Amino acid sequence: MALDAFLNIFAGSPLDRAGERRSDAEWIAAQLAAPASLAVALWNGRPLLAGPDEALRIAYLPAALAEELSGGRERLLFLGLLAGTAVFAVDLEGEADPAEGRLKGLGAFHEMRPAAALLPPPEVAIMGAARSMFEWRRRHRYCAVCGQPTHPVDGGWKRACPACKSEHFPRTDPVVIMLAHHGDRCLLGRQAAWPPGMFSTLAGFVEHGESIEEACARELAEEAKLRVRSARYHSTQPWPFPSSLMIGLIAEVEDDEGVADLIELSEVRWFTRAEARDLLAGKLPDLRCPPPLAIAHQLIKSWAGEG
Repeated sequence: MALDAFLNIFAGSPLDRAGERRSDAEWIAAQLAAPASLAVALWNGRPLLAGPDEALRIAYLPAALAEELSGGRERLLFLGLLAGTAVFAVDLEGEADPAEGRLKGLGAFHEMRPAAALLPPPEVAIMGAARSMFEWRRRHRYCAVCGQPTHPVDGGWKRACPACKSEHFPRTDPVVIMLAHHGDRCLLGRQAAWPPGMFSTLAGFVEHGESIEEACARELAEEAKLRVRSARYHSTQPWPFPSSLMIGLIAEVEDDEGVADLIELSEVRWFTRAEARDLLAGKLPDLRCPPPLAIAHQLIKSWAGEG
């Protein structure tokens, strides 16, 4: 579905999720057996891809092969329809590389983050959704109500507990990520664990009973001692590491002071619009910012281009 809003990497999937089909077990089984149905494969969170870096693409498998490799429905997920064709995902685990076994000659398994900068954006969105769902499955194998094992239903999009009949749905953790600015200067921070010279926007999880705007104000106050005057929405980014939704904001603050809390941040620094543009272009010696695939980069770029 095409949207007018700004689309970050991991958003913009070309799939029709066909949610109304998920509960039809007979239909799901028929699609798995259909010769035209496809599947994507992930091994320990790494997608199976084919081609050189300049032409990297998803290495699709026949859905029937994915079902065979899965050993059962526990590791299968119905992703949706691609131009009417059913697309599934299979979650492979273990030490042995399947690309050296049953999948030899079909492609290679790549780390997701570097691959996200090379794949076509629609394919990044497909693989990101599969990775996030499989990470959820790994963390929710047991019922949070009674502790008994759960099993997948609805094409893998829900887990059911046969003991207490509870139903469990995929979890997405909302995170506010904001560029703070005062006049024509913006504030970026760095964590001690980051590579030298790396500066980025500030971010934090939204807490229970808290609005997005309140989370933005709280995080900026906690991490940089800044008071928010207003916040406006920019865009969101699904982030499958493991399952967050990054909510991008541009926040105007009351002054250009700012002090790092020395817990989350080791340093904060103000940048003019010109300096922010140079930072994005890699023109500031010994300083850098997140790459274009990160929503932090897009927030800085958007603000820097306003002046």
